[in-house]
Amino acid sequence: MSRNEVEMPGERKRHAPRGSNAKPLTGIREVARLAGVSVGTVSNVLNRPDKVSEATLARVEQVIERLDFVPNRGAADLRTGRSRMIGLVVPDITNPFFADVARGAVDAAGQQGYVVVLCNCDQDIDKQNGYLDVLEEQRVAGVLINPIGAIPSGLSRLRDRGSGVVLVDRSAKLSDYSSAAVDDVRGGQVAIEHLLGLGAKRIALVNGPTSLRQCSDRRRGARRALSAAGRSADDLIEVVNSTMTIHAGVSAVDQLLALDSTPDAVFCTNDLLAIGVTRALAQVGRDVPGDVAVMGYDDVDLAAEAPVPLTSIGQPKYELGHVATELLLKELPMGADAKHERVVFQPHLTVRNSTTATP
Repeated sequence: MSRNEVEMPGERKRHAPRGSNAKPLTGIREVARLAGVSVGTVSNVLNRPDKVSEATLARVEQVIERLDFVPNRGAADLRTGRSRMIGLVVPDITNPFFADVARGAVDAAGQQGYVVVLCNCDQDIDKQNGYLDVLEEQRVAGVLINPIGAIPSGLSRLRDRGSGVVLVDRSAKLSDYSSAAVDDVRGGQVAIEHLLGLGAKRIALVNGPTSLRQCSDRRRGARRALSAAGRSADDLIEVVNSTMTIHAGVSAVDQLLALDSTPDAVFCTNDLLAIGVTRALAQVGRDVPGDVAVMGYDDVDLAAEAPVPLTSIGQPKYELGHVATELLLKELPMGADAKHERVVFQPHLTVRNSTTATP
């Protein structure tokens, strides 16, 4: 580039590699020249099309398409101090629940020209906090997060720098954050009501880490259902696991079989645990649901395809991700003055063969 040439923000003056026959890729000035408009007008077409007349918009878009012009988003981000990226921080992407949440987030973000960067924490708080540091450094537009344990302090720093923050599948005070979540207390209550309605006498709860709000809320709902039925909440037999995997469900059955009296019903706080419990019971010759009724939570696709189709408490997984992203994008223009919103979905019961042979 000569001394008299200045590269405008938003323009990439790209050249083909040496020895290549390919033509240099077009810059924003060339688009403006051929369209007969200013560089600023081309910038508006790319970033604020509502500010451009329909005739000008059509003319510029024709030139862009003819030249195969690719705008330099990196330079635009440098000008605004904010990227078009949204971070999605989840505890465990191996859980199909979060895969569906991610699909909803990606679709909602894409409709507004944003991309989603997935950060998988593997249930590790240090890894979660490390991801938040990286997202802060990258000046992401916003963060969607299903936090592990307490709400991390890194979220406040992100918001102080102008990034939006929305909690996914986790509620918070409206004065703190917007959130999209499911009423997990109600979900736990519905699960136990279903098992009691089948005549269950000894009910076990196979739970995940109680530091997770979802696990503690589902347990609270289960106990509430027992109390409402005139039973002691202490009647609930609980096995707590550090993870919520199929393997953890298999291991939980060893503890259940070691009891003086085996439960006749098991409520698991996610479907992976329930699939593990069902598998382990089959291996020791216990019939599901004849000897033990088993149900899970989340109603992932795998639940219906299990060897014994699984009764489960369903959550609107895709909608959680989609709505959380819509809340985030709504906050971005407002910054610190944004009004927070809380969306709470209701869970629903899907009955299959694992609790009754004739659902």
